[in-house]
Amino acid sequence: MTAPAEPPTEDLSRLAELHGVATSYSPSPDRTVAASATAVTLALAALGIDASTPEAVRGALAARERELRERLLPPTVVCWGGSTSPALAALPEGTGLRIETEQGETRAAAERLPPGVHRLTATAPDGRTARSHLVVAPARLPTPTGRSYGLLVQLYSLLSRRSWGMGDLGDLGELTAWAGRALGAGFVQVNPLHAAVPGAPTDPSPYRPSSRRFPDPVHLRIEDVPEFAYVTDPERVRSLRERAGRLRAAVLEEGALIDRDAVWELKREALELIREVPLGPGRRAAYCDFLAEHGQALEDHATWYALAEVHGPDWHRWPAGLRDPRSRETARARSELMDRVDFHCRLAWLTDAQLTAAQRTAREAGMPVGVVHDLAVGVHPQGADAWAQQEYLAAGMSVGAPPDAFNARGQDWGLPPWRPDRLAGSGYAPFRRLLRALFRYAGALRIDHVMGLFRLWWVPQGHPPTQGTYVRYDAEAMLAILVLEAARAGAVVIGEDLGTVEPGVRERLRERGVLGTSVLWFERDWEGDGRPLPPDRWREDCLATATTHDLPPTAARLTGEHVELRHGLGLLTRPLEEERAQAAADAGEWLELLARLGLLPGTGGGTDTASEEAGIQAVHRFLLHTPARMVGVWLPDGVGDRRPQNLPGTWDQYPNWRLPIADAEGRPVTLEELAASPRARALFDVLRPGDVPRSGDVPRSGGGR
Repeated sequence: MTAPAEPPTEDLSRLAELHGVATSYSPSPDRTVAASATAVTLALAALGIDASTPEAVRGALAARERELRERLLPPTVVCWGGSTSPALAALPEGTGLRIETEQGETRAAAERLPPGVHRLTATAPDGRTARSHLVVAPARLPTPTGRSYGLLVQLYSLLSRRSWGMGDLGDLGELTAWAGRALGAGFVQVNPLHAAVPGAPTDPSPYRPSSRRFPDPVHLRIEDVPEFAYVTDPERVRSLRERAGRLRAAVLEEGALIDRDAVWELKREALELIREVPLGPGRRAAYCDFLAEHGQALEDHATWYALAEVHGPDWHRWPAGLRDPRSRETARARSELMDRVDFHCRLAWLTDAQLTAAQRTAREAGMPVGVVHDLAVGVHPQGADAWAQQEYLAAGMSVGAPPDAFNARGQDWGLPPWRPDRLAGSGYAPFRRLLRALFRYAGALRIDHVMGLFRLWWVPQGHPPTQGTYVRYDAEAMLAILVLEAARAGAVVIGEDLGTVEPGVRERLRERGVLGTSVLWFERDWEGDGRPLPPDRWREDCLATATTHDLPPTAARLTGEHVELRHGLGLLTRPLEEERAQAAADAGEWLELLARLGLLPGTGGGTDTASEEAGIQAVHRFLLHTPARMVGVWLPDGVGDRRPQNLPGTWDQYPNWRLPIADAEGRPVTLEELAASPRARALFDVLRPGDVPRSGDVPRSGGGR
């Protein structure tokens, strides 16, 4: 039997507290678990704090206490909506201020400053000085006007008759134009479109990208690149189109999985041809503007991809000098590989242009929001961002989740976390640049695991997730940067706040105008009898959906097919009959509530196609009767797809992130077929804006449950 891990000593606990490292966590409201001294010590080491011996702990503690006692201001100060920051209010009387604004002005007071991230210098009467970043943000994001419904889709899964083996940005443009004009939809939400780590095979998960700052050119619609029309090798073009047709047919007609690597190999060949076509004067000027706007960040990104072509995609295995993006060896290699660096810069520009066009198409189609992009919680440790932003990431640590009632082993997501101290010292510069890059073409941004703005579970390399601990971030500053950049872009922000959420987090997000996420199957009266939560008791400031990419589609949930899938893969933790009974009871409780509210004709609950469709429609009628400001429809629900796009807990056992949208029989469905599908139109008709009720139009459930 393994001996329990030693808890931190009193001095180590105090040192950890002063650096935002937790010494315990609560997997449930009635239980507290101590973090191990090893986990705390390693987290501190990743923050540059030596706590390896009692003497080192005492020395580090004394130094930290002295630093906090003597400093005038923290590295970053926040002012909300013109209010006075508590940090500024606490300055000694007579302290002089000098503020250099983002707009180039110099002020002597913090009142009525324009929004932005400014430079603040404080000089106390005793001669002490401090230089800080001053974030001035609106008090909250504006509440979206009215309510809207939209479609949720994993873009790669939606192939049209023009796709090259996976859904692309041309398909996104077609989808938004159709959804906005024909359906009256207000938004389309897609998976993260961040740049992937190249490899054979490439990690298909969109949530482990190489870079979150730049998009992946695999999503390009090649025919929409203007220079493609001027490629002078007709035989090569004909061959590309024929091979693209074979990739498309393999998925749509032969049952093959989406092969991202094959798609990229083909598109890269096409893009190499396109690059031989000279840019016209206007296009050249636009490209130069893009290069100037993105500067060092783009150069680093393109340099990493150029170096990866030579040395492989894991920068930890490159020659020592190239592991540092600022070294002389890297500068020399960049110069030698300038042609390839330019190629990858151009790919980023072309992809950015098509993303911008997709959002423009959405707005022209009447969508008040447009495209909702998804920000992954982190980046792959071997990728471009991890190489270029090493100083901002905690070496030897990975983001994950602690053990809980659903996963006793915890989770390790393999993503290096931000260092909160380095973020604060920079005025959150890398976070600001990341948000600005995404808001260029987003009408809204979904923040995956939005709780990460407050704290993240750090897992030391080589240790199980159970041996991690939470590290806290300055949530006020992170939120202020998020609100500032979203307000500048006129964008909505949606936080994915599912699962275990620290008390107070949802309230603070709501205070700043950040919407939450509510998924029907999780909305139960957990503090009461545990039964489904009636619509009048749902929160208003949220995106309400029936399911997500990590959960079974609604048809599978209503029929219990998700249990059979997990059973076939050996993932059940209870006997099959017990799981079946629980799934049937869960679905039955919801169907009973839907029927009682008059949303489900007849008694429902059957497995034939008509009753299944009626059940799916009733679920979405229910969502419309909640006060939720945004209602999302999982696009595969429109055609009765049974398969989740991702099945957590699996890797090779299930084709995560590689499935095309399919109908109830498992036959892949094209975008054109989906748009013409009577089943899909019947579901979308339920959600059309003219039929959207106000919360309260359905009778309250009262005490009849």
